[in-house]
Amino acid sequence: MNTTILFPVLLSFIISVALCPIFIPFLRKLKFGQFVRDDGPQSHLKKQGTPTMGGILILLSVIITSLCFVKGRRDLLAVLFATVGFGVIGFLDDYIKVVKKRSMGLRAWQKILAQLVVTAVFAYYLESVLKTGTTTYLPFTDSYADLHGLYYPFLFFVMLGTVNGVNLTDGLDGLASSVTLLVAVFFTVVAFFVTDSGISPITCAVAGSLMGFLVYNVHPASVFMGDTGSLALGGFVAATAVVLRMPLFILIVGIIYFAETLSVMIQVSYFKMTKGKRFFKMAPLHHHFEMCGWSETKIVTVFSIVTALACLIALAAI
Repeated sequence: MNTTILFPVLLSFIISVALCPIFIPFLRKLKFGQFVRDDGPQSHLKKQGTPTMGGILILLSVIITSLCFVKGRRDLLAVLFATVGFGVIGFLDDYIKVVKKRSMGLRAWQKILAQLVVTAVFAYYLESVLKTGTTTYLPFTDSYADLHGLYYPFLFFVMLGTVNGVNLTDGLDGLASSVTLLVAVFFTVVAFFVTDSGISPITCAVAGSLMGFLVYNVHPASVFMGDTGSLALGGFVAATAVVLRMPLFILIVGIIYFAETLSVMIQVSYFKMTKGKRFFKMAPLHHHFEMCGWSETKIVTVFSIVTALACLIALAAI
């Protein structure tokens, strides 16, 4: 237990918290600053120029730590591939925004196509190497459902939905980091104590890296993770749930991701239906609460509490 839980957490934390003071000035020197759109909350304009692409630090600490345990753990390799694969997509998106000065980054079709490719490779690995089958655990039932031919379309929906849900959640100092830290802890408990899965080192590594990153990412943030971090974390959450055959649990532990995504869908649909009216003051959901007068720290705290409670409910559902 000491080796497979404490060591990866500590190693990843040390790498993350030690690299940030070196990497942040480097990002600032390269002028890799956050671009803030003027149609968002006005309070965010002061964040213009804050170093972004800090997700590179999260990825580095997770990769280095995971490689120490990857031998003989084919399921860990699958999760690591998805995490890095989606992180690379996020890096390209950030690079275009920050270096090429194109505010929207990758075009929508480019981002979706790249995500489909990563998911397809991940799905092929599951089928040909891990042979996980087409069953998924049903919360609160102590049973599995076999989706047969519907499993892989379902897998693509879960992967892309989760990745982009985490991406939408990354809009406030420490929000995506705090929420995903709790989700990583939940998966660590499940992987180690419930399923005895070999992926616990990477779930611990993600938790440790996020704890180190949060030292510099809490309000007022000294660095942002950017799409590099948010897409990588989305890939981690989705891949971990799939490998554990628990994708439906994302609806519980990832309730914040789901709410953020749903708020955008409602906002866009309502805007089109009413020809210009808005259901929320602003979407995603965290911006709505900002416009209602909540501080960033209050929103992050409340969303984290909701996630912690959701994780406890998910543990009860196993």
